[in-house]
Amino acid sequence: MRTVIVTDGKYRMSIAAVRTLGRAGWRVVVTQTEADAHGTPPSFLSKYAAQTHWIPGSSADASYADRLAELLSRYDRPVLLALGAKTLHAVSKRLDRFSNLCDFLIAPPETLDALNDKQQVQQRAAELGLPTPKTYRDAPDAYPVIVKPRCGEKFGLKAGDRYIVANDEASYLSAMEAVQKYDPNPIVQQKIEGQGIGVSMALGKSGELLGAFCHRRIREFPISGGPSSCCESFYDPDRIEKSYQLLKSFSFTGLAMVEWKGDSILEVNPRIWGSFPLTAQAQSPLIVRYAEAASGLEIAYTPCDYKQNVKARFTISDAASGVSQFLRGHFREGIAAAADALRVPDALYDPDDPKPYRAYLRGSLRR
Repeated sequence: MRTVIVTDGKYRMSIAAVRTLGRAGWRVVVTQTEADAHGTPPSFLSKYAAQTHWIPGSSADASYADRLAELLSRYDRPVLLALGAKTLHAVSKRLDRFSNLCDFLIAPPETLDALNDKQQVQQRAAELGLPTPKTYRDAPDAYPVIVKPRCGEKFGLKAGDRYIVANDEASYLSAMEAVQKYDPNPIVQQKIEGQGIGVSMALGKSGELLGAFCHRRIREFPISGGPSSCCESFYDPDRIEKSYQLLKSFSFTGLAMVEWKGDSILEVNPRIWGSFPLTAQAQSPLIVRYAEAASGLEIAYTPCDYKQNVKARFTISDAASGVSQFLRGHFREGIAAAADALRVPDALYDPDDPKPYRAYLRGSLRR
């Protein structure tokens, strides 16, 4: 039985990853840095976690890579699944060192930096003839527009704080002043209307497509623009082809989500994404394909290898989204959220493995 080590067990994505890999027959080991967690990570409580390890210090420490490498050296060439952005970058900067200890699909730092740079992504998409929002180099000639730094994550901004909507010249100038505190040359783009869509995929060591998964955003929180609070699986071969074309042009390897709004590509998250638990609900083998390919197996891409029209919600954020809709007078949207609360399961709930969900819910309520 091969071993897979899942890092950053505090994140909700880790619960779904541990369950899916454990059910697929992998021996799952979960890690978490002591300074970055408040209490026991929910994924530590999963019955599919064969072992758990606390790593001293923080993932931001200069010595974190050494501590992670030491832990990996205790196992016989495991597969590494780096969930947190800091862990991903720590390994990416030391690919030769970690490749002597474990198997993984992680792109080099220059590729991750390029994909995290919204401007580079937009330029490459335009070069490839892929649909993108209109970008303004000078003052916009029409509103509304979005003003955002090239890489909001680098500045430690939360998802809802990584852009500002400007509806007129005055709000545009105000938005520019606010964003230029982080990035002297922010991106200014046409605000695209339409549904948010994520096209997630795993690419192998040679850039081959291993698997793909599409989801549409039903609700988000904050409702002005934030992470998914309710989402639904679906299949779109055209968006998959265009998203793959974009990622392959960067010589990417690993897990990533290409974010769409309406018919336009907005940006790329070159790592595991927040709505990842929906893949488990829809029985997608995407994370298993990652582990299999990382360990050296040859994987053939299978289109639409998951259930479509599967909804999942994150109870607390989706409740907050529904309340916000009512408070803003959007009664139809608020009623829809209330209806889903009665019929759509939480993305992390699993009667076969209930402890992680209970722990996650308690921790979220405390926060």
